[in-house]
Amino acid sequence: MPLSLSSSPTAAATTAASGAAHRFLYPHRPCLHRAGKNFVLLSFVPCRASSVARGLIRGMADVETQKAASPSILAGHKQALISLSDKRDLSLLGDGLQGLGYSIVSTGGTAFALEEAGVSVTKVEEITHFPEMLDGRVKTLHPSIHGGILACRDHNHHMEALSRHNIGTFDIVVVNLYPFYEKVTSANGITFEDGIENIDIGGPTLIRAAAKNHKDVLVVVDHKDYPAVLEFLQGKQDNQHFRRKLAWKAFQHVASYDSAVSEWLWKQTEDGDKMPPSFTVPLSLKCTLRYGENPHQKAAFYDDRSLSLVNAGGIATAIQHHGKEMSYNNYLDADAAWNCVSEFKNPTCVIVKHTNPCGVASRQDILEAYRLAVKADPVSAFGGIVAFNTIVDEDLAKEIREFRSPIDGSIRMFYEIVVAPKYTEKGLEILRGKSKTLRILEAKKSEKGMLSLRQVAGGWLAQDSDDLTPEDIKFTVMSERIPQEAELQDAEFAWLCVKHVKSNAIVIAKNNCMLGMGSGQPNRVESLRIAFRKAGEEAKGAALASDAFFPFAWKDAVEEACQNGIGVIAEPGGSIRDGDAVDCCNKYGVSLVFTNVRHFRH
Repeated sequence: MPLSLSSSPTAAATTAASGAAHRFLYPHRPCLHRAGKNFVLLSFVPCRASSVARGLIRGMADVETQKAASPSILAGHKQALISLSDKRDLSLLGDGLQGLGYSIVSTGGTAFALEEAGVSVTKVEEITHFPEMLDGRVKTLHPSIHGGILACRDHNHHMEALSRHNIGTFDIVVVNLYPFYEKVTSANGITFEDGIENIDIGGPTLIRAAAKNHKDVLVVVDHKDYPAVLEFLQGKQDNQHFRRKLAWKAFQHVASYDSAVSEWLWKQTEDGDKMPPSFTVPLSLKCTLRYGENPHQKAAFYDDRSLSLVNAGGIATAIQHHGKEMSYNNYLDADAAWNCVSEFKNPTCVIVKHTNPCGVASRQDILEAYRLAVKADPVSAFGGIVAFNTIVDEDLAKEIREFRSPIDGSIRMFYEIVVAPKYTEKGLEILRGKSKTLRILEAKKSEKGMLSLRQVAGGWLAQDSDDLTPEDIKFTVMSERIPQEAELQDAEFAWLCVKHVKSNAIVIAKNNCMLGMGSGQPNRVESLRIAFRKAGEEAKGAALASDAFFPFAWKDAVEEACQNGIGVIAEPGGSIRDGDAVDCCNKYGVSLVFTNVRHFRH
């Protein structure tokens, strides 16, 4: 098919010359099984070629070299190779390239779409002289394609090699890949065989080849880059920085794609262990942040594109309905609040400050739960993050907007973020009126069974997420006094709260309400004293939960808790002095239950 270098009227006169150039660059001749003026049929037999035969072959090569196109002609013929699964903005690209004088080579559905848009196209098989084979697995894997991409234009021997074999150069390669990620994460699922068929081979090969030779070949993998590429091509000066950025993006695109294939295939193995010998985490920039934990630190937020996190919920996928842009610390605090409140089955409010829950309450009346959560520590709650596991309607929104600090009854409570699973239209309207800066997030509950990653200098730690709830464990009574049903419920509530407090962690709770907590102290006694100071007189008869065992009992944390009137203590057990803890609780008539589960949080 003759190629039109431009769709403009002024370019029409060049169409015939363009067609001739194309026929010269790509003469229509099979590579094998044809004898003609310049070609012979070669039969390969298991014997050593004679010197005469070798001379004959060299002579034939010399003849073909003399008749081949010169490097200068090849270099002057501008070509773009386009092969796309995602065809968004294809007509914009095709028209733009054709208007700039590029001949376009394309494959299958992409060629058809370009022709439908009125763009002249040469199909790949017209260049390779091979049809698509093996159900489309082999289309572009051919020297006539990859030679034109990988040849360095400033290497004479490269260009001479192209000339000998009548191979034209490609100046632009535009490729994206089979939608493997979308296929294997679809709601309908996918068979193993279909998954394998959706692994792209030719596409990554083209992308990598063009990216490697980006000094001479522009590689484009994102339709959002089409306008910038066309603008670049219109310019008179080359920009290697622009080329390198596109090459980086291309390699990153392939790396992310390969990580999805690797993750999926690992899950299909017999082991399927969460801790594979190696794995890649594909991160995609969601936004840059004003700064990190402190103003002198640069920061950004990335989406994790791992297959295991598709539809897994969490703060990363939350919708922001209103307010100032999220900060680094906002994300950490919102994540802590959402993870905590999502653990509770009954309507619950959680208030977090610096990733620690300072107020937690569960009630059938969510307004009451909110008030009690604030009351637990109103000083810490001010400027904190408020999370609910129920819909925020008009009444709750009004309460959040108007509620006054329990300290003086006059100052409206101020919050950085409100996060909930859903909002009514009226609820959103009211919350938007509380403050221009109040961030309103709508989040989906995080799935269980996720892999938790944490960075240390020079490496990463990986572990299962801590998903255990009171329903998953047994509370074993160790003391002579058996806790009453209400006390046991308080112990379970406190134990679920302490799971989300930084170690060393102590939580005091009663009637499904946190009364006080101590967090982050180097010794457990100090955390216990902080919790009692916040709980005050309400601690009498309440439940106390510890994230880890008590190493000492007498004249230590356990005895102090008993002397302050606590009703029941829940701890993991496991100390060599567990017997002392039991004896101490028996002396003071306090119930002691072991969970056999530790909840360290560093």
